[in-house]
Amino acid sequence: MSFFKKLKESISSKTEVVTKQFRDGLEKTRKGFVEKVSDLMIRRKKIDEEFYEELEEILIGADVGVNTVMTLIDDLRVEVKKQKIENALELQPILSQKLMELLRGDDDNALNMNKDGITVILFVGVNGVGKTTTIGKLAHRFKQEGKKVLLAAGDTFRAGAIEQLEVWGERAGVEVIKQQAGSDPAAVMFDAIQAAKQRQVDVLICDTAGRLQSKSNLMEELNKIFRVIQREIPSAPHEVLMVLDATTGQNALSQAKLFGEKSGVTGLVLTKLDGTAKGGIVVAIRQEMNIPVKLVGLGEKVEDLQPFDSQQFVHALFAGLIQEDEEHIETAVQEE
Repeated sequence: MSFFKKLKESISSKTEVVTKQFRDGLEKTRKGFVEKVSDLMIRRKKIDEEFYEELEEILIGADVGVNTVMTLIDDLRVEVKKQKIENALELQPILSQKLMELLRGDDDNALNMNKDGITVILFVGVNGVGKTTTIGKLAHRFKQEGKKVLLAAGDTFRAGAIEQLEVWGERAGVEVIKQQAGSDPAAVMFDAIQAAKQRQVDVLICDTAGRLQSKSNLMEELNKIFRVIQREIPSAPHEVLMVLDATTGQNALSQAKLFGEKSGVTGLVLTKLDGTAKGGIVVAIRQEMNIPVKLVGLGEKVEDLQPFDSQQFVHALFAGLIQEDEEHIETAVQEE
């Protein structure tokens, strides 16, 4: 059975709504990346050095990341020799499969939930990446699952951050614990945990300040927040999610490196994937960071925040090729 057929079958057990969200959300990347790859394979046919160079350029242009691209091209060279492939079109399913393997990693990318009491999820990330929006969408998601949710407005420094979170709280029908602008974020967290305990909340989602300029201050602030949370709930926070804006490509990767591993980040959220042709950044981040991508933002609607799924991601990218593959098989069967 061909790789594309296997992929389609594995997707068929998943909900059509989610499959469509991934397909729509990754449309720009599909056009900017996969269609260029297809065009190259149709145009060149012959697999030579020029072919590899052009493929390399397309992959780097989609922000797959230079190191990852070099590894990928080396792997393709090995497969070409091993399988004695001459026609470039035969490389399409192999490239798709390799990308899926790169995205998979060994981690379980489900959110870590506390089985005995309140789950505390801390959000970090620079201003402007869609942190507050993501918190609102995640609160809505938990609410739809029947969980009792509370939000903590810990970004007390950015003008309008508290109000923005309140707007999302209203939309999701979730209460927001807050103090005055400029107050101590750790004090807000303390209040939020007390409120969560009193109200027997299932999930407490905490926003934090996102100023990378004063990194040492930010780290001190985060450490203080951690201490307050852990004193009240020793197993918390159960997730520290860093939000990255996919449209910034390699800049998102350098942000994740600069900030991610020092601040105890357990998972990444990639927002605005629908707004970029460089969705390959997911592959680069997955390869260069030892942190799983847990959620992806595929559009502006409240339900467009989805758990990351490597099969859905690759299926959405190569949807057109899967269709072509099926048509080729059908034609071959008819000709027999």
